[in-house]
Amino acid sequence: MPRRVGIGIQDYEKMITNRCFYVDKTDFIREWWESMDDVTLITRPRRFGKTLNMSMLEQFFSVDYAGRGDLFEGLSIWKDEKYRKLQGTYPVIGLSFANMKEKDYKTTREKINRILNNLYVKYSFLKDSSVLTDTDRAFFDRILAVEIGDSDATLALYQLSDYLYRYYGKKVIILLDEYDTPMQEAYVGGYWDDMVSFTRSLFNSSFKTNPWLERGVMTGITRVSKESIFSDLNNLEVVTSTSHKYATSFGFTEEEVFQALEECGLSTEKENVRHWYDGFIFGGHKDIYNPWSIINFLDKGKYATYWANTSSNSLVGKLIREGSRTVKEKFEVLLKGGTLQSPIDEQIVYNQLKGNESAVWSLLLASGYLKVLSYESYEDIPEGAQPEYDLTITNLEVKLMFQNMVRDWFRETETDYNDFIKALLHGDKKAMNVYMNRIALNVFSYFDSGKKPSGAEPERFYHGFVLGLLVELQGRYTITSNRESGFGRYDVVLEARNLEDAIILEFKVHDPEDEETLKDTVQSTLQQIKEKQYAAQLLARGIPAERIRCYGFAFEGKKVLIG
Repeated sequence: MPRRVGIGIQDYEKMITNRCFYVDKTDFIREWWESMDDVTLITRPRRFGKTLNMSMLEQFFSVDYAGRGDLFEGLSIWKDEKYRKLQGTYPVIGLSFANMKEKDYKTTREKINRILNNLYVKYSFLKDSSVLTDTDRAFFDRILAVEIGDSDATLALYQLSDYLYRYYGKKVIILLDEYDTPMQEAYVGGYWDDMVSFTRSLFNSSFKTNPWLERGVMTGITRVSKESIFSDLNNLEVVTSTSHKYATSFGFTEEEVFQALEECGLSTEKENVRHWYDGFIFGGHKDIYNPWSIINFLDKGKYATYWANTSSNSLVGKLIREGSRTVKEKFEVLLKGGTLQSPIDEQIVYNQLKGNESAVWSLLLASGYLKVLSYESYEDIPEGAQPEYDLTITNLEVKLMFQNMVRDWFRETETDYNDFIKALLHGDKKAMNVYMNRIALNVFSYFDSGKKPSGAEPERFYHGFVLGLLVELQGRYTITSNRESGFGRYDVVLEARNLEDAIILEFKVHDPEDEETLKDTVQSTLQQIKEKQYAAQLLARGIPAERIRCYGFAFEGKKVLIG
């Protein structure tokens, strides 16, 4: 009889005591402990078992779980007598920043205060012990207060480590889950500098200058640059998705997935499951599956974008939507199933993401949306050059998520957008003009990265618009696009997969030095189509002239004229 599948369980004890479906990852305990690393930072995409593994670590080592060997009986770690003796022998401070998703710094700090407050409530028995002095008790009371000053807050974990060491006579293990969530929110919310300053001080006192620290582990999605918050931590071992350490500790291997499918009577679905959910690569280990999607599939027996829908993709959407033309062009290639080449920097400098194309792809790789097909080694490239990585969309689930993200760009004007598509396909030029102007009026600024409209705004918009066409029409049309070397020119050819008309679109920003009116710009675009002989190329492929339509799009501010 298959084990029960529990959705969203992140507490290890609950998972084990309820006899839920669980893939044994206890070898992670051994690998981490044997590594002897002082402080470890592990990055993996969201919903990859980071929180469950941190819960497992805490319940294995914590004195609060002394004598709870029942939680590990029958699992790999319990076969080793050394680890049976180690279980439940250390004071452990466990905390999570997973819920730090606030719009401003003040509210974020209030939430951090609440986390620190709850930790001190948990260990309030220390106040009544003889190991604390009156000065210590006064500090304890300040952390238990509603408001905690920055100085006290950044020292809270440091001081608690001291108190626990005095009480238990052993150094502490500190486990911080989702350390980078407040950093991502600070970037999106515009309070980056304040967040960096506080976090750097907190991490320095907790993980660097803490003499009562035995070991520390932090998990997150991204590796925030050392210069931002880890500048003082030279004792940090960083394990990213390209590292060989812990390669199979997060996520399911193909062998584990196929065993689970057989247990649940779904063994005939192996190939489809691979197509939907495979594709993650950690270290040199290929065929890692997203555990959240697999667990949901085992439970429901249906294919869906489970992982892609688990949280907002606001930062990813923002970076692509507001990205330069080259970002959108490369994203278009990815949506068509192609690959892109880019150097990768695993240290994410959030406040430099804008305008840094390789940082965008680095973030998408770290977040699990892209995978590495191949890469250059330093031995194969000139000295001083950066290796190029071949990247592609991870799997079908992620591709569908990206398509939905593009649709969301036009959600505010969804009716107008759909009506424009219908008008385009039916050749109704008057309706095309009406609906396109409504769309442009409402969503132009959505694609601009600055607070004020920039000169590149129309170009950013129509690159995004072409991505929308690709998503909506790729089943019916083969869509190719090309940007002219001159500023503001862009053309798109829609070649029908059946007997529908082929459509040629030319986009151009109105230049008052070259054309007096928008009508002149439209004529310029139509002339460009003739000169480039796009119709001739279609005719050569057997498409009759009466089934080829050409349209020129002229942009001036938020005004559009189609002719």
